[in-house]
Amino acid sequence: MNISDPAFQLRTRIALPEDEVHLWRIDLAAVAQEEQRWKQILSADEQERAARFHFSRDRQCFTATRGLLRTILAGYIDSDPSELVFSYSQREKPSLTPSPTGSQVEFNVSHSGTIALLAFARGRALGVDVEQLRDNFDHDTIAHRFFSEEEQRQLAALSPSERYHGFFRCWTRKEAYIKAQGTGLSLPLHQFDVSLKPQEGNALLCTRPDPTEAAQWSLQEVPAAEGYVAALCVRGRGWSLKS
Repeated sequence: MNISDPAFQLRTRIALPEDEVHLWRIDLAAVAQEEQRWKQILSADEQERAARFHFSRDRQCFTATRGLLRTILAGYIDSDPSELVFSYSQREKPSLTPSPTGSQVEFNVSHSGTIALLAFARGRALGVDVEQLRDNFDHDTIAHRFFSEEEQRQLAALSPSERYHGFFRCWTRKEAYIKAQGTGLSLPLHQFDVSLKPQEGNALLCTRPDPTEAAQWSLQEVPAAEGYVAALCVRGRGWSLKS
């Protein structure tokens, strides 16, 4: 689902079956201009976080992303967006405080440049990551520091023109898995391998020290926008993506 209308609103409750994962793409360049509208439904602490951004563009993007997160979540659980309460893990992963109806809607958010992705599932841990492609940095040095030996081998096998695309495929897939786990960088990046192949069916190749962990997750590339790479990781199998 794509959101590029600054006047976007939900008219009815959204169904979220347990065998579906929903992915929403937000064009921040289009919707962030409605900053005052989105700000009205944020909590006091979210407004304080927004105010700490040095650049107005960053503040507007954060405000729009959080406002639309609240809007869509409220559509799934039939609530008022401004009344939603978030809690945070020790690694700062947000979750929705259980509602009286017991709705267990899991979600994750990522944004880069002018694109934000919001992923939702019912009763399934998940993580999403999006990155804007760029080549103005030393990706080989970063890969050597953070990627596993297998991932470095895959990266080195690519042609120079494809290498920075491969770098971002690897980075987004590793980030999505880490975010789904909810452990942040406390999970050593070299303890699991992901594929750098485009459109890999399941890009989580291997986990260590427990090799059975990989079978519990589905990791795949997802569409974002021209000039971006994105990945989604979801616990379990037997689900379909709606985007």
